[in-house]
Parts: sequence; C-alpha cells; structure tokens
Amino acid sequence: MARAKLIVGNWKMNGTAAELGEIAAMAAAGADLPAHVTLAICPPATLIDRARTVATGRLVIGAQDVHAAGHGAFTGSVSVAMLDDAGARLVIVGHSERRADHHETDADVRAKAEAVLEGGMTAIVCVGETAAERDAGTTLTVINAQLDGSLPGSVTGLAVAYEPVWAIGSGLTPTLQQVGGVHAAIRTNLVARYGDAGEAVAILYGGSVKPGNAVEILAIDNVDGALVGGASLTAAEFLGIVRAA
Repeated sequence: MARAKLIVGNWKMNGTAAELGEIAAMAAAGADLPAHVTLAICPPATLIDRARTVATGRLVIGAQDVHAAGHGAFTGSVSVAMLDDAGARLVIVGHSERRADHHETDADVRAKAEAVLEGGMTAIVCVGETAAERDAGTTLTVINAQLDGSLPGSVTGLAVAYEPVWAIGSGLTPTLQQVGGVHAAIRTNLVARYGDAGEAVAILYGGSVKPGNAVEILAIDNVDGALVGGASLTAAEFLGIVRAA
C-alpha cells in the first residue's frame, strides 16, 4: 500500500529565537515538496508560537509532549488546547526519554494520545526497545506490549514511531532487516487492532537518521517517514533527509 511520507524533526531541549531562521529555511524548501511528503518540526514549547509565524507554506509545527488533562493544577504542564492555541498541529507522545526520565507508563502515553486525537491533532506514539531487550531477543515482545498499552482507541490522526532506544543519539542504527522486521510487526499489530484502517497509519523510524542513511531506511516496506533528532536542528542537514523521501 502506497502511503504518504511524514518527516518530523524533534528539537528536544534545543533552540531559541536565534534558530528561527532554520525553521524559515525549512519552510521555504518545503514549499516545493511533492504532495506525498509532509514536513514537520517540533521545537521546544517556548518557540511554538514564534515558529508558526515563520513556518509559511506546508511546514507543520508540532509539540514534543502534552498533559492528558484539559486544565488544572499541573504546574509547568501544557494542555492540547494550549498547544493548539500556540499553533501546534501534532504532538509526540511516549518518547523514550519521557518514558525513562519522567517515568511515563503506557497508560500515561495512551491518555495523552487520546487527548491529542480528541483535540483534532495528530498524535505520534513512540515505542522502542533498549539494548538489553534487543540482546535478550525480546524486541518484538516489548514493542507489542508498548503498543497494546499505549495506542488509543481511535485511529484517526494516529501515527506510530519506532525508535530503538539504543540508537537514539548514538550514531548506531539497526540493520535494514531489523528495521523492516519491527515495522512489519507494528503493522500487524495495527491491523489486528484497527482493521483495514491500520493499513493507513504512518509508521515512522527514528534513531540516528541522517542524510547518508535516509534513502535506504525510507525505502524499507512499512517505513512511512522518519522522526529525526539532532539532524533536524539545521535546515541543511534536515532537508537532506527530507529529499530522501
């Protein structure tokens, strides 16, 4: 099944107003992309509103996290409505750094994804195994358990990102066969859960994606895009990955 490509940049805790020029450059290049490629950047929350002002054309601005509640006494948190008001149109939930550093559970991730979809935005649900789990041969068991616990009831607006934890920021990547095997397993899970609608869900790969390996990775069956970390911080490097799509 032919699917559109979604290339998302996750800036993590990087970026100030000085870097808005990089987003503007990405937006300018994105205007010439073919219709089947969607380009998005998730800057820190402090930049979302300002990023929207320079993200002309087809560049989508997203967020890196959200609170599942609509409002309340949650100091330092932001809701879906707040992100929408700032100009975000998609939200990453369940990134391994949130799961590990902030002890987010599958149930937490599911609640966030449900809130994002109910707010009419796109939710990118992240899953991935650690090096120890890969070495123990439990990768697919771990991935399927995360999917079963983290995926929302609704499929509209849903995307999934496979990010092997050991590959994030390490410069290491799984083999093409390993990536293909996990993405095929994720597709099987999605179809079992959502029926035919599961065939249309974008599955992104993330973990040390660079211009030099993007062409091979994006050519793998069931790899419908990429979730890019460090290589998304500059327009020159990020657009090298985008061109591979």
